[in-house]
Amino acid sequence: MIPLKPLAIAATALLCAGLSPALAQDVTLRVHHFLPAPAPVPKNFITPWAEKVMEESDGRIKVEVYPSMQLGGTPPALFDQARDGVVDIVWTLPGYTPGRFPGTEAFELPFMPARAETTSQALWDFYEKYLTDEFKDVHVIALHVHGPGLLHVKGDGVSSLEDMQGLKLRGPTRQTNALLDALGATPVGMPVPAMPEALSKGVIDGTVVPWEVTTPLKVAELVDSHTDFEGPRGLYTAAFVFAMNKASYDRLPDDLKAVIDANSGREISKWVGRVMDEGDQPGIAAAEAAGNTIRMLDAEEVARWKAAAEPVIEAWIADVTAKGYDGAAMVEDARAMIAEYAGTD
Repeated sequence: MIPLKPLAIAATALLCAGLSPALAQDVTLRVHHFLPAPAPVPKNFITPWAEKVMEESDGRIKVEVYPSMQLGGTPPALFDQARDGVVDIVWTLPGYTPGRFPGTEAFELPFMPARAETTSQALWDFYEKYLTDEFKDVHVIALHVHGPGLLHVKGDGVSSLEDMQGLKLRGPTRQTNALLDALGATPVGMPVPAMPEALSKGVIDGTVVPWEVTTPLKVAELVDSHTDFEGPRGLYTAAFVFAMNKASYDRLPDDLKAVIDANSGREISKWVGRVMDEGDQPGIAAAEAAGNTIRMLDAEEVARWKAAAEPVIEAWIADVTAKGYDGAAMVEDARAMIAEYAGTD
C-alpha cells in the first residue's frame, strides 16, 4: 500500500465523517474599531453580531473583536485597513476621510436625520440606489447613523444662534464642520476618541456628538450644558459603515457567505440604529446627575438655525453635482426615504 500523505489523510478522515474539506473549513475574522468595548455599539451590536455569526456558522466562523484601535493605526485609517486586508472587518465613519465619500454626506446635511433606527434603514436604501460605487472596495455589512446630534458646551452654553459666535467646537465630518462654520462657530475636526482630552485641556469649548457617546467618553463631566432642537429632525448626524474586506468575504465557502449575508443589510443597519437610540438614555441621565443644564430650543429658534444652515445644503448640492452626482435629487430622496420610515413628512 502506498503511504498517504498527511493532507490526504486529513481529507480522507473528513470524507469518512461525511464532511468535505471545504465544509470543515474554520475561519477567523478580526473586527477592528475605535471605541472602548463598554460603549453602546461595541457592547450591544458588534459583540452580539459576532456571537450570532459564530453560532449560526456552528462555530466554523470565529470572530475576534479588537476595540480602541488595539491592532494599531488611527480611526481615519480603519476603512483602508478593511480595504487592504490588514483586518477583516471594521466599524468606522466614512466622514473620517473628508471628501472621499461625497454621496454619503447627503445624510449628514443639516436637519436631515430623524431617530437613528429610522434614518439607518433609509440610509441602507439610499446606499443601494446611490452609493454602491463609493463602497465598491469593501463588502458592506451595514450602514447606519447615530441619533440626532446636539451641542455639549462648557460654561453657559448655547441658548440662541448668537451664542455660537466664536465657540471652538469639535465636529466629526466635513459637512458637520461646514454647518458649525455657517452657524458662527469655529469647527475643529477630530475623531471622537481625541475629544475628551481636547475638552479637558481647553483646546475646544465644546463638541457636537449624540447623547449615546457621551457616557463612555464622560462628556457630562467635561461640559456644563447641552443644547437640543425641537422637532422631528435633529441638527445633524454622522454616517457609519460596518464593512468587510472583499477578499475575506470572497474566499468564504458559499454556506459561510450565506451566514454573513443573513447578518447584513437593512435589518442589521436598523439594529445598530436602534442601539444608538437606546444608548442616548444613559447619556441624558449622566448629564442630569451631573447637574448640567439641558436646553431644548423651540420651533421658532430652530427655524433661525435652519435658515442659517441652508447655504451648507446648497453648497453640497453644487459640489457633488460638479462631480457627476444629481445632488438635488439625492437630497430630495434622502428626505423622502427618512420620512417613509419615520411615517412623517
